[in-house]
Amino acid sequence: MGHILSVNVGRAEPNPYKSARSTGIGKRPVTGPVELRAPGAKRGGLGSGLVGDFIGDTRHHGGDLQAVYAFQREDLDAWEARLGRALPDGSFGENLTTTGMDVNEARVGEVWQIGDTAQLRVTSPRIPCATFRGWMGERAWAKTFVEAGRPGTYLSVVVPGTVAAGDRVEVVHRPDHDVTAALVFRATTTERDLLPSLLAAGDDLEPEIAEAARERRLVVLD
Repeated sequence: MGHILSVNVGRAEPNPYKSARSTGIGKRPVTGPVELRAPGAKRGGLGSGLVGDFIGDTRHHGGDLQAVYAFQREDLDAWEARLGRALPDGSFGENLTTTGMDVNEARVGEVWQIGDTAQLRVTSPRIPCATFRGWMGERAWAKTFVEAGRPGTYLSVVVPGTVAAGDRVEVVHRPDHDVTAALVFRATTTERDLLPSLLAAGDDLEPEIAEAARERRLVVLD
């Protein structure tokens, strides 16, 4: 069991790093409970799964499968030491800064109970984009982040409700496969030969990732 250390939301700010004019990557902790709901499709939907959180590039971010992004405080602490700079909660654009659990080792399809009301489902790891690279301001940041293999995870909203700092996080469903967010990240970035192994997740795997895994399996078989 882990806990929510902070709930972070972003407001619309100019985005000099991408063609999208605005970004909400500058997440900041908020006090009190925040409403969680399924945002719908990326385009034409509500964007984020957290009410009050802004998504600028709705072509690549937000929507039901990327409703919420979780990153753990333990990894932020490690990056603080490595980069030699303070990284407050929300620094990586995460909605939920967690503690006491390894979100990278969460299995896709795993369901988390958040406090007394909401439930979230693990969907896929975060892949660094141009906005994240520019926001961090570190040389070769995307490569550095990918090589670390600690991406955090996106989640969908299974049961709407509220989330607040201090809420417990309990895994209430864990699939019987071993496909974790970290494994999906490695397979889709630096170790593409691992892609076929992701098919063990079955319907828990995102459709686009499953298609890439099937194509890679065909290449291997040929």
